[in-house]
Amino acid sequence: MDCTRRARRPVDKATGLRSDQTIVLRGPKSSRLYPDPLRRIVFYDSETERRLVFLTNNFALPALAIAQLYKCRWRVELFFKWIKQHLRIKAFYGTSDNAVKTQVWIAISVYVLVAIVKKELGVKRSLSEILQILSVTLFENTPVFQALTTNTLPLSKSASPNQLKLFD
Repeated sequence: MDCTRRARRPVDKATGLRSDQTIVLRGPKSSRLYPDPLRRIVFYDSETERRLVFLTNNFALPALAIAQLYKCRWRVELFFKWIKQHLRIKAFYGTSDNAVKTQVWIAISVYVLVAIVKKELGVKRSLSEILQILSVTLFENTPVFQALTTNTLPLSKSASPNQLKLFD
């Protein structure tokens, strides 16, 4: 990043902070689009052993508070990434806070219930496989343990005897 340091503030290195600087962007386009000074905070996270650099326009909060805010924000980002990867939410049915929260809580509850069923029954399949099997056999009259432990999915017994077979 092309920038110039305007000022620096003292930091307590025991907290993980490495520097707290006021900078101005120097690039021709970036300095024109954002001419205001920025605050650059360098923080060393001893848990992950990584050096993190934060840019902000907040000069009022202490540097350690800003580093902790970014760390909390990252946890929220990881939570939403987990939701996108594990929960089956294709679209939200409502846009209000209550509608979104209700749908997320229902999806989390279903995920936890499936995890409990997996543990109690000792099923070796992954949670996504179990969810897929349950969605296919939802209206079948098959015990859950049988549906999860057999390799093939049960056929519906309600098929009409007059139904023609395409393949024998």
